[in-house]
Amino acid sequence: CGRDNFPIFFRKAKMPRGKFTVDGPQSQPRSKSEFVDGRELYVGLEITLLTNYKFFIYDVDDFTREYFKEELGVELEPRIEVQLPERAVPRAQTPPYTGYGSWDDSMSSVTHLIPKAPQKDFNKLFQHDGKVLRFKARFNNPKPEDAERIFVISFYLQDDCLAIHEPPQRNLGIVTGRFLEKAVHMNQITGQLFKAEDLLPGNIVKVYNHEFEMLDMDEYSNKLFNDPSAHYKAYDAQGVVEKLRESMRQQFPLVRDIFRRFDMDHDGVITVGEFRKALEKFGFANLPEEFVVQLLKHFDVRGDGQVSYNEFCDKMLDEDAPVGMLKTKPPIDTNYDSAYDDRAHYKVVERQETAAVRKAVKRLGEIVAKRENMFTKILKEFKHLTHEETVSIPQIHQALLQTGNIMEMEDIERAVVHIMPQVDLEAVPYVELFKSVKTTFHDFSHCR
Repeated sequence: CGRDNFPIFFRKAKMPRGKFTVDGPQSQPRSKSEFVDGRELYVGLEITLLTNYKFFIYDVDDFTREYFKEELGVELEPRIEVQLPERAVPRAQTPPYTGYGSWDDSMSSVTHLIPKAPQKDFNKLFQHDGKVLRFKARFNNPKPEDAERIFVISFYLQDDCLAIHEPPQRNLGIVTGRFLEKAVHMNQITGQLFKAEDLLPGNIVKVYNHEFEMLDMDEYSNKLFNDPSAHYKAYDAQGVVEKLRESMRQQFPLVRDIFRRFDMDHDGVITVGEFRKALEKFGFANLPEEFVVQLLKHFDVRGDGQVSYNEFCDKMLDEDAPVGMLKTKPPIDTNYDSAYDDRAHYKVVERQETAAVRKAVKRLGEIVAKRENMFTKILKEFKHLTHEETVSIPQIHQALLQTGNIMEMEDIERAVVHIMPQVDLEAVPYVELFKSVKTTFHDFSHCR
């Protein structure tokens, strides 16, 4: 009830039957039959304890079921579903959005006693940086003097801001320019913040009591609506490589340091994911996936889907002692190769699986080699599980859990296949397996 340090209803002790009284030093000791016996309890029992507390037993744990079945010969009833009534907590209704300021600013005043600055969606800012949808609109049911007025509504995908601009027209008689400044605004027709779908041609929108009829959209907006993940910006591959080379030389004088900056998991090669993150760090963000693969292919001389240290040096550095004139670097192949794209992404999956195998073997070795007598405890546990000399993967998992070692079954399978490649996973010789784990643990190559 909020007064106890921790939720203890009755401390471990013998519980008397019937009315609960506190015995003094002069009281007669109670007999065994005057206390509650746990072997008399069962599923579905209603019992009154501690004078007036009524309890209903609706389930027991697995150990209790096994004890009743093996020791007492009693099969307990299955679990009885008990549905406690849900407590309805009254909640004040959220006040309507007034349209002033942003929605996040207004909601912070509702949800916090001391308003906090709303957090920005950096993923959205990063993915949609510079993407602006532009639509052509006019007043809906205008006055005669406003019938010829045309507006350009700009919607910014990075932060859902809206701006309205009126382009100049000859002999209009009205001062044109900015009609509505850039901010997060509410569509009074839907009662929600503006979305890009609200501005499609043919729709009617209303902002600050001004109704607009959407007429048209520009070509970029039309393409982006048809394929939201598409990129319609042309990139100069050769220029990007030259800028990348110059930026890396300015930050790191040694090619070794540059390669280490790219190779984040320190496995000796650069994959397409690491290459993309490195490009982002050097200022080349939001590049299309196909373009990143083309740049990776330029560095990958062997064409195996990843870049080694020697290949990286060949593309970054010039020849040390050229015999004749200094050779120029070959141009970048701008043709997209789908087969190389599949090969590069396959290498990413392969490297991830290699890292998972390395981690699993290291974890199993730490269990056996770094803890004294753990090898003997695991072998004893296997003897309790089976009389055979072979075990399965689930049995290895169970033996490790019984000895206090938590390890996923998939990781156990990875470690077993790595240590004993030809073994049958349903019949693993456990003595030979754990001897191999213990003897080869210190020889296992760690990733530096």
